[in-house]
Parts: sequence; structure tokens; C-alpha cells
Amino acid sequence: MTYLQNRREFLKTTAAAAGALGLGLTGTTACSGGGGPMNILILGGTGFIGPHTVRYAMSRGHTVTLFNRGRTNTHLFPELEKLVGDRDGDLAALEGRRWDAVIDNSGYVPRHVRDSAELLADSGRYLFVSSISAYKDLTPDGITEDYEVGRLEDPTVEQVTGPTYGPLKALCEEAVQDVFGDRANVVRPGYIVGPGDTTDRLTYWPVRVSMGGDVAAPGTPEDPIQFIDARDLGGWIVRMLENDIGGVFNGLGPTEPLNMGTMLEVCREVSGSDAVFHWIDAGFLAEQGVFFPIWGPRTGPSAGANMLDISRAIAAGYTSRPVADTMRDTLEWWSTLTEEDRPGGRPRAGPRKRGMPPPSGPPTMDTMLQVEAELIEAWGARSA
Repeated sequence: MTYLQNRREFLKTTAAAAGALGLGLTGTTACSGGGGPMNILILGGTGFIGPHTVRYAMSRGHTVTLFNRGRTNTHLFPELEKLVGDRDGDLAALEGRRWDAVIDNSGYVPRHVRDSAELLADSGRYLFVSSISAYKDLTPDGITEDYEVGRLEDPTVEQVTGPTYGPLKALCEEAVQDVFGDRANVVRPGYIVGPGDTTDRLTYWPVRVSMGGDVAAPGTPEDPIQFIDARDLGGWIVRMLENDIGGVFNGLGPTEPLNMGTMLEVCREVSGSDAVFHWIDAGFLAEQGVFFPIWGPRTGPSAGANMLDISRAIAAGYTSRPVADTMRDTLEWWSTLTEEDRPGGRPRAGPRKRGMPPPSGPPTMDTMLQVEAELIEAWGARSA
């Protein structure tokens, strides 16, 4: 069943609990937590999604403890208990402790995740933030949580690279499930976006559209887009723990299907720009060796990367804020950054030709605009 079919079916469901049971969730499916404040341990907590999760948990009255190396954003959350250590062999600060729930958003190596899970096995739940890259491929539309995951020829490999990242995440998931059983939660996000996203992959679009003028738009307006706002992800994670919901979930949004055309129109609306979109055929982009952030062609091994089934997540309480809020807030956040934070006046991600960035560093905004202008001109000539 496709995502759209699942979505329509879900909207027909009047009993959330019945819907959740039909989708294979474990635990309760109440809409609000009834177990009182929790003690939550977050392995990480100071990067991108961590602070959003921490703030939401604190707003719900929970007590939060952070465990990390004490190197990133150390100024955040001075009021919280902070345990210092390292996933790779220095977990001493966690010994003899128990929490109602553990959120692991910093695990990439299965050995590290298994070590922390085993040490914290007496805790209530263990929620691991994985990735849709854990699937063996993203070719078909409507991939559900039961789709086959990727495997490594040598499962002892610990070097995180492009080819190993996804299969290593799958092994991390298995480590948590082996230790916690039905007390394990696995969330597989796609692109995590919003204010604070230093990858700038989504950020490119509201920033570029806000500049106005002729904007190169990849593919067609109907091409699907999926991402999850980090604030929606953090809130949903906490609510699942409050409601004692376990299982594996695709973590993508928004809850209503979104396409590239609508996303760019929203960017234009929130920025008030005069941008004009020039839609450029995916095949032509491939010929030119040019790639755009967030968007992907509807053919090849990632053809279904923006069409995963999220009906199980919705049944487990996932909600998404309006796309306009994500775009507006992202643009406002980006506008507060210093030139040092965004050298060259650009987001780090943007349209680039195969082989970019050069050894000297990421391309400047001027370089990306030049790539864009050349594309529009070349596509116009080809179309004519």
C-alpha cells in the first residue's frame, strides 16, 4: 500500500488505539502522558536535534540529564545535570544509574550503542535515532518499516563512510533491540531540518528564493519532498516515551504530502520575494552533473527517498507544523548568523556540479548562482 493510500486509510480511523495496534505498535497509545514526570537521559543533547528535544522535555516537566564529551555548545542548559564521558570506552559516569527513558541521538557505531544499551539495561525505554539510510535501498515508493535493511559484508567494520553509514545504523538498531526487546524504540528520520541545521540542505531553498530573480528548480513541481522539522522530531520522541510507545518508525513529514512546487511557493510567500522558478528536467540535470539539496530524481536507487510510508508514525502521535513555519523560522535563524558562520554569504549546500566543492573549500554563493544561471540558460537553449 502506498503512503497516500495509508494516509487516507488513517484519516478514516476514528480510534487511535485500534489504528496503532493494527500497525504493530507496542505499549499504550494515549494522546497525552499519564505517568507523571520522567527522568530522561540523552546521549548527546547539545548538537542540532538534541537542544530541541531537551527544551520540549523540560517544558513537559521532565528531568533531563545529558551525557556527552563536553565539547559542543557547552554553554547550553547550565541548569541540567551533565555527565562527561565518551561513547568509545568511557561510560563510567553512567554506571550504577537508571533512567525512566534513554534517548540516543549520537550513536553511529554498533559497539558503542551496544555498550551503552547493556550498561543502561535496567532503564525503562531506550529510543535510538537511526536513519532511513538503514534500508538496503530507497528505490520503491511507500517503503514501510518492515522493508529490508542494508547489510555489511564485514559487520565488524566501524569506519563511518557513505557506503557504511546506513548498514551501521541498522546494526545499531539491532543492538538496542537485542538488549531492550519491546522496550526499544527506533526512529528512522530522513532529512532533519529547521533552525540550527548546519548542513544547510533545506536552508538553501528559503535563502535562495528570498534573493528573488530567476531560480533554477530541479525536476517538476509535482516531485515529492519529505523532511522532518527537528522541533517536531524532538517533541514526538518525548511524547512516545511519555505514552510508553515502542516500535520502529519512519520519521518523516510533513503529515500531509508535500511536493517541490508547493515548497518553493511557500518559500516565496514567507520571504516576500519576486522569485521566478525555471523547472529543469531531471535527465538534463544528470547530463550536466548538477545536484540540488533535498530534491532527488524519481528514478534510480533513491527514487523513493521522498515517498516513504509514515502512517505508523502518525498513528504513534507524530504531528508536523505548517511548512511555512519551518521555512520562515529557518530563514530567520539563518539571517542571525555571522559572516564567520556562513562564509561567502551562502548556505553550505546548494546546486553544484559533480566534483564540487573544490579542495579549497565549499563554493561561494556567487559560484552557486553562476552554476544556476548557466543551467537556466542551457536548459532554455535545449528546450528551444
